Amino acid sequence: MLLNRYRAFTICSECGGSRLRKEALNIKINDKTIFEIVKMKIEDAYDFFQNIKLSVYERKISERILEEIISRLKYLNDVGLTYLTLDRLSNTLSGGESQRINLSTSLGSSLVGSIYVLDEPSIGLHPRDNYKLIDIMKSLRDLGNSVLVVEHDSDMMKEADEIVDMGPFAGEKGGEIIFQGNYESILKDSKSLTGKFLSKKMKIDVPKVRRQIHKNTKFIKIKGARENNLKDIDVNVPLGMFVSVTGVSGSGSRH
Repeated sequence: MLLNRYRAFTICSECGGSRLRKEALNIKINDKTIFEIVKMKIEDAYDFFQNIKLSVYERKISERILEEIISRLKYLNDVGLTYLTLDRLSNTLSGGESQRINLSTSLGSSLVGSIYVLDEPSIGLHPRDNYKLIDIMKSLRDLGNSVLVVEHDSDMMKEADEIVDMGPFAGEKGGEIIFQGNYESILKDSKSLTGKFLSKKMKIDVPKVRRQIHKNTKFIKIKGARENNLKDIDVNVPLGMFVSVTGVSGSGSRH
């Protein structure tokens, strides 16, 4: 621990942080080095390789590997990871992002006769991208695999072939199978709390009154926050309050 005070991360003046030799950085394809490509967002890299201009000779040499690159980038796009860059460190990813990367890898390998167990893969995923993830899991199923998902998302339950509802309550008051069947059946089940909420027979009301920030409220000021996708932002966080920071998955730093 004492050595940490003498350590710091700096960008290498020779390679510019690419970790590649000058010879490798001198090679360009469509005016892009490999370092410039891995710094692209996945959606931009996917577009780059789809529209890459090659001679007949270059196309013949790269045909197989180009097909594989485009395929992998397509799957990453399909699971809603368009905003990530290819050089993003794995320890900065959320659990849901890591699972979706593993899903795209599994699709690329085209395994059959396997069982996939996923623990809330929709965590961190914007609701607008839910069906992209669902389509990916259906693709795995259609290849001849079984996909077992632990989820609380209603869209995911609606599209499931089979639902197993565990309960009756949380923690030590749970652990029993309350219901097993399809989505239409759980809506009518009298024992399932999940079914009652899905069918709107039960609901949690939005609070009519929320705490307000008063003129005497003190704040913690964060200035110039920049990490991962954060773009040099300033924000005031009120003290003595429960504060929620939300956004599209990957829209900020993970700590």
